[in-house]
Amino acid sequence: MTSGDHQDDDGRRLLRHHGDVDTAPGLVDFAVNVRRDRPPTWLRDRLAAALDRLGSYPGAADDLAARAAVAQRHDRHPDEVLVLNGGAEGFALLPTLQPRHAALIHPSFTEPDVVLTDAGVPLTRVLLDPAEDYALRPELVPDDADLVVLGNPTNPTSVLHPAQAVCRLARRGRVLVVDEAFADAVPGEPASLAGDRTTPGLLVLRSLTKTWALPGLRAGYALAAPELLNRLAAGRPHWPVGTLVLEAVRACCEPHALAEAETAARQTARHRADLAAALAALPGVQVRQPAAAPFLLLRVPDGPRVRAGLRARGIAVRRADTFPGLDPDHTRVAVRTPEQNALLVAALRAELTMEVSA
Repeated sequence: MTSGDHQDDDGRRLLRHHGDVDTAPGLVDFAVNVRRDRPPTWLRDRLAAALDRLGSYPGAADDLAARAAVAQRHDRHPDEVLVLNGGAEGFALLPTLQPRHAALIHPSFTEPDVVLTDAGVPLTRVLLDPAEDYALRPELVPDDADLVVLGNPTNPTSVLHPAQAVCRLARRGRVLVVDEAFADAVPGEPASLAGDRTTPGLLVLRSLTKTWALPGLRAGYALAAPELLNRLAAGRPHWPVGTLVLEAVRACCEPHALAEAETAARQTARHRADLAAALAALPGVQVRQPAAAPFLLLRVPDGPRVRAGLRARGIAVRRADTFPGLDPDHTRVAVRTPEQNALLVAALRAELTMEVSA
């Protein structure tokens, strides 16, 4: 466990490092956790049909329609939904809750760390133990923490914490933020708390970016009790999200979209199992298992050299030492199609073979 209330410029830069920095045109992209290279045709058609509405400001009816679609999906009331410019906006809004002491469960997505530190919020990093498979241990969270943030499934470890364990972090007077950006990539969403209306202080953040290939649109939403959402949204500008975001949220919550996401999640799980087995068979490669998200965390000897070698072979992977608790030998790889996954395995085998020969 580590604590502190500041970070130097280099530390902040590392925390702000994301997978898009590790990829480039012409590389096979295993660095960014987005399922497709563009939205599906039906979603592009929906967004294109909404373009003619851009001549008008998005109104209360548009916002309510989007919130109602989310509410129906998660069996909640529209007042328990806040549409966001991507799940990351939910993290950017956390300082408005005026926490006195934040606890961040790591290794995990680092944007909350940056946002809260920049806002001057004292924070404690609760580092989970790899020897325990990064299992969640609620007793490690300081009693006085009035804001706790974790991911489920967690980026980059691909750990899926049981819902019961996550709920043990909640208590009166504390806001429990659960980042479920990858929850819809888990078949059946067994650990999701999106429909939980009883756990005190629970705030769930969801994203449409990963499954629906919408990183350029920034679409997501928050789920919580109305009074908590009102506090979170205090200070947001008028018309905080645009027409296309509202349309995307509605479209991706419809039954056919949910069925497509579930099919994709099951397919990804099969591809992940095959990729994990192939990678684990390579000399010196450690694959963190079990994995639940559409990516795998690897530990490879001489990680920086191997990543550079993969890049020279046309393969982009995500360095993972920018996540608190991980070191330069850690690398995150997205799960792709079997054909693409085979390229990664072959390139990594070649790099490791070259290292042995040297």
